[in-house]
Amino acid sequence: MSMKEAYEQKLQAQLDKWSAEIDKLKAKADSADADAQLEYYKKIEELRSMQETATNKLTELKDAGDDAWEDLKAGIDSAWNSLGNALKSAASRFK
Repeated sequence: MSMKEAYEQKLQAQLDKWSAEIDKLKAKADSADADAQLEYYKKIEELRSMQETATNKLTELKDAGDDAWEDLKAGIDSAWNSLGNALKSAASRFK
């Protein structure tokens, strides 16, 4: 397995994990009172948008040649860090 393939698998696994976490947050939001639901749904919408950006970055990586993928790595890492931090923040607020 190449470094690129290993990196892709790592990112896909993280995306899958985050998707499950966002689904859990949505379930909590669904059972919250009406005022809290508005705030929760707004945050979940932001997370889904960030998740879509991260998914698009992963697609770019998969489409990139073995030589070009390193150039994409910094942007991908940035998108991943942003989504990860936003998800941690949301999870702490949803408790």
